[in-house]
Amino acid sequence: MNNIAKDLINSIRVLSAEQVEAAKSGHPGTPLGAAPVMATLFGKAMKIAPQVPEFFDRDRFVLSSGHASAMLYATLRCCGYDLKKEDLEKFRQEGSITPGHPEYGVTPGVDCSTGPLGQGVANAVGMAVAEKILAARFNKPDCVLVDHYTYALCGDGCMQEGIENEAASLAGTLKLGKLIVFYDSNGITIEGSTDIAFIENVAARHSALGWHVQTVENGEDTAAIEQAVINAKAESEKPSLVIVKSVIGYGSPKAGTSAVHGAPLGSDGMATLKRNLGWDLPPFEIPESVEKFAENKRLEGRGYVREWKDALEEAERKYPELYKEFTAWLDGSYRKVAAGSDELYKFSDGDAATRNLCGEVLNTVARLVPDLFGGSADLAPSNCTAIKGREYHSSISPENLAMHFGVREHAMAAVCNGVALHGGLVPFCATFFVFSDYMKYAMRMSALMKLPVTYILSHDSIGVGEDGPTHQPIEQLAGLRAMPNMYVFRPCDGTETAAAFSHALTANAPTAIVTSRQKLLCHKLSDKNGALKGGYVLKDCKGVPDCILMASGSEAGLIVRAAEILEKQKVKVRLVSMPCMDLFAEQPEDYRQSVLPNTVRARVAVEAASSLSWGRYVGLDGACICLDNFGESAPADRLFDKYGFTVENVAATALKVLNK
Repeated sequence: MNNIAKDLINSIRVLSAEQVEAAKSGHPGTPLGAAPVMATLFGKAMKIAPQVPEFFDRDRFVLSSGHASAMLYATLRCCGYDLKKEDLEKFRQEGSITPGHPEYGVTPGVDCSTGPLGQGVANAVGMAVAEKILAARFNKPDCVLVDHYTYALCGDGCMQEGIENEAASLAGTLKLGKLIVFYDSNGITIEGSTDIAFIENVAARHSALGWHVQTVENGEDTAAIEQAVINAKAESEKPSLVIVKSVIGYGSPKAGTSAVHGAPLGSDGMATLKRNLGWDLPPFEIPESVEKFAENKRLEGRGYVREWKDALEEAERKYPELYKEFTAWLDGSYRKVAAGSDELYKFSDGDAATRNLCGEVLNTVARLVPDLFGGSADLAPSNCTAIKGREYHSSISPENLAMHFGVREHAMAAVCNGVALHGGLVPFCATFFVFSDYMKYAMRMSALMKLPVTYILSHDSIGVGEDGPTHQPIEQLAGLRAMPNMYVFRPCDGTETAAAFSHALTANAPTAIVTSRQKLLCHKLSDKNGALKGGYVLKDCKGVPDCILMASGSEAGLIVRAAEILEKQKVKVRLVSMPCMDLFAEQPEDYRQSVLPNTVRARVAVEAASSLSWGRYVGLDGACICLDNFGESAPADRLFDKYGFTVENVAATALKVLNK
């Protein structure tokens, strides 16, 4: 190890520990042990541009062990990114750009928000998939536009999470040769040695999954780490796992123990660490050699950016149509245009399940958006997400954008997050709505990062019928609606389904489109402009209404027919369709009042799911016809009757509310 490498590693170690010490919280153990890996990757192996951190053809890096964020910030600081001494001093503090776990869009050089263990590996798989597709689509032998690697660093906790295995299995199947994952194997978790709960042969498991596996026995051996990267790049047919045997808390008094995992070292511990490393600089200072190294990385990065711009100019000159298409994919031109197209609103007439209508609109989107990427978790025939004329992505057909995710719901969603983060593709994924619970944390990360991932979730209620309560969503709508930045559409017909896609194509946030298994009444009352506002008057009465009936999805047909009964009894009824509560809540107060005026307190909400979402709209004087218990196995029509989702019950409930 030369002096610069030693200085860089020690700088990462000390700066990491100092951040945790200043914050009085954090995780110094992994940074002290894994610093040689970070120094080797960012210092020598990776193609980065610190002054242009969003440079498209850069190598991506995902810190799946997000609790080691101090290590990432220290590395970025030492490698020329726009992080100052003052930023590290404010680690984990309000308003800082160095939060407790890495956050995409907050810190220059952070390619992905991480923290929930294992997710980062799946995100990295998505990035590698995107790189492989774009390279296959747009590279020419004499003009290469896409050529970069995806790296991830994970730990023992990540390896114990099921999502890591799901994602690793998919990566091996797809032969993602430009994915390189480092496993910091220090043998320690919060509760003690990993042996108390985790003795599997990680190397053998990944070999069986189709990975190229190497082991670096000494985590301080930077030459061996660098050689492992060289070997990984030489293996183009398999993703690579590099297992690095490190010592958690290296150099500190508590090295090798669980006590150093998630607590500051303390003043005495910091003094011992600095003495062991031969460090005598003031807090948060780095050696002149590292400052000079950072400047060299900035110069090197400018060279990478210049080379890529030259490649773009060459493509524009040699392959003008290819260049035009490539830039359109990168800037999202197709999805923006498609969102406003009337073509979205051309679908089958008559009664239909919204899953079928969703399939029609999705196929229209695919025709209008050639960079649409995605598929289903082995349910495409059931949730109608197969795209006609599109071939499936595979190791031998990497240019294709349709995807078989297999039965891997959690990894599927996290992979789509990685695709969205990478850029150049428009991701969607699909499964049954009840299985969104498997995907929930990845969906939450979509919302946290405000990624435009579209989730198609079919079989939305007790309308699933005979499959029974294991497959009938009840609480899922309320759960997703409670998630910040997640737009949840439950459309009642084709128009509202098309509006959901229109929103998804323009939103800088995830959208969930929840569709029915059973056919819905085609009442020809829906309005696309109203649907794009999340809620609107579906049908109105003359003058001030006596009562407002509200519904989403399949229950919109119920309130239409219930209104006919009420009108015969001289009750003035307003019908409100609420396909997306999240959008409706964002509308100006005067619009919301025009739909749901405070003066009309007699309200009934009808939805075959939990009542939790509707409290703010029915108020103290209203009522909900919802489902706050699990369903059962029976024909769908029988279940709707049994649980009160009938025209007669809706009308009777409205009359009861009016008589209060």
